[in-house]
Parts: sequence; C-alpha cells; structure tokens
Amino acid sequence: MRFMAGVMVAAGIMTAPASAQDFIEFHTENVQLLRGFDYELGDRERTIITLEHANRWRYGDLFVFADFTIGDDGQRSAYGEISPRLSLSRMTGQDWSFGLVRDVYLAGNVELGDEGLDRLLYGAAVDLDLPGFTFFKLHAYHRDDPQRPGSTWQVNFAWNRPFQIGDQRFLTEGFADLAGAEGFGTEHQLVVPRLLWQVPAWEHVWVGVEYQYWHNKFGVPGVTESVSQLQVKFVLP
Repeated sequence: MRFMAGVMVAAGIMTAPASAQDFIEFHTENVQLLRGFDYELGDRERTIITLEHANRWRYGDLFVFADFTIGDDGQRSAYGEISPRLSLSRMTGQDWSFGLVRDVYLAGNVELGDEGLDRLLYGAAVDLDLPGFTFFKLHAYHRDDPQRPGSTWQVNFAWNRPFQIGDQRFLTEGFADLAGAEGFGTEHQLVVPRLLWQVPAWEHVWVGVEYQYWHNKFGVPGVTESVSQLQVKFVLP
C-alpha cells in the first residue's frame, strides 16, 4: 500500500499541469526494459520494467523511480524510491559553491516496496562540477530500517556522462550505494554502471548493458551478485 501511494505521488508529479511550469523548471522521464540472468536471491532469470522521473524546481530537485520485476517462474514484485533535495543556494539566495562543489543540499530518500520494505534516509548532498559530466552527485545519509534494530550510514554516488565516437552518441551513467551494518545485517555495496548507445534512427531510444554488482546483497553475509542485464531505455519526449 505504501509503495502504491509513492507511485501515485510520482504519477501526480509527472503529469503536473502546464500552470506548474514556473515552479517546476525542468523535468525528464524515461521507461527502461531490462533482462537479466543468474541473480543470487529470488528468481534466477527476470525481466524488470523501470519508470524514472527527475525534475528541478524552485528550491531543489526530485528523483523518483519504480521497478516492476517479473520472474520467469511467475513471481512479481514492486519497489521504488522517492528522493527529494533542497538546495541551500536556492533557499538562502547565497552562493554555496566552492572548489569542485556546484551546490550543497539537504537530502532525503524513502525506499518503498510491496514485500515489507520501508526505509528512511536523510542527510546532505553535493553536486560536483566535473568536466564532461551532465551531473555527478554525492550523498551522505543516516539510514534507518524500522525492521532492524539500530540505524547506520549510507553513501550514494550517481553520475551521467555523454560522449561521442565519430558520429555515434553514447552515455555512461549509474549509481553506487555503500551502506553500513544494521541490526542482523552486515555492510553491503551495490554498484550499477550502464553503457548505452543512442539508436540513430530514434533519438529517444538507447540500448546497451547495465551491470549490477552487489556485495552482501540486502546485508546478507556472503551473498554477492554479479549480473549483466540487457537494457532498452525510452526517453519520453
């Protein structure tokens, strides 16, 4: 129920009326289709449909995604995250940039799923100004899973860098989550880079590979997942 409520919030944002354009300065949406094999937990082979939305608004930005997983044995699940950030530069009217830091944020993240997942993260973030990158974001969170005693930390990186080889356009993007031990779980690391190629005849379509490396998956000691997934990404016009 909480996951579906989060998806409804995301859907409302993605379909905001034109009158909100002076408040939401920029937004982008995409749909991804992924196919992977040899997962360590759950279905060994599965198809994932991902919906993503990102926007920049008057005082910060927002990123929302939802994953819908369909296993070859018929099992299905849903998972999503809502990640709002408040820009200190925009809220205070002062320039918070320094060195490679473009801006400083107050950041939060809510993890929602239909299998009892419900985690709250809050902390701070910076955007780095790195040559060639559309964005490179670094987050430091306090992480709390109500199903486990205590709390812990999490660091997150997210990046996006387009490049060209001849007249062909490519994109490398992805994220990494590094989290400490919490309750009965252990520390775990999830790294997900992508390499995509833009289909020349369809500028909104990208195809490529997403690689997922998850050490101590879900904080389970000794469970390490290494999976390559074929990906098709449709960027909505």
